[in-house]
Amino acid sequence: MARRLFLERRTYRQNRLQDAARLLPVLGMVLSFAPVFIRGEATLLGGADLSNWLVYYFVIWIGLIVLTAFVSWSLTRTERKDTAETAPPPAEQP
Repeated sequence: MARRLFLERRTYRQNRLQDAARLLPVLGMVLSFAPVFIRGEATLLGGADLSNWLVYYFVIWIGLIVLTAFVSWSLTRTERKDTAETAPPPAEQP
């Protein structure tokens, strides 16, 4: 039977955010190549379909940028809180 290791909420959240940051490129690749596998190459060459695919890829691109910015901001915010709490108090001057 495996023993459960208790992690503080902040440490657990930071680990999950790091996992999300590692998986964002994989998500981007899956979303980028999914239409090719779903529809096939024959429909990608049509004029009207091509504009729809370009809009789809642009939306994916913008969405990944926003997700990456949010994850990065969240990670830096939690790291700042950790360093602020572990920093020694300022020395008093006589």
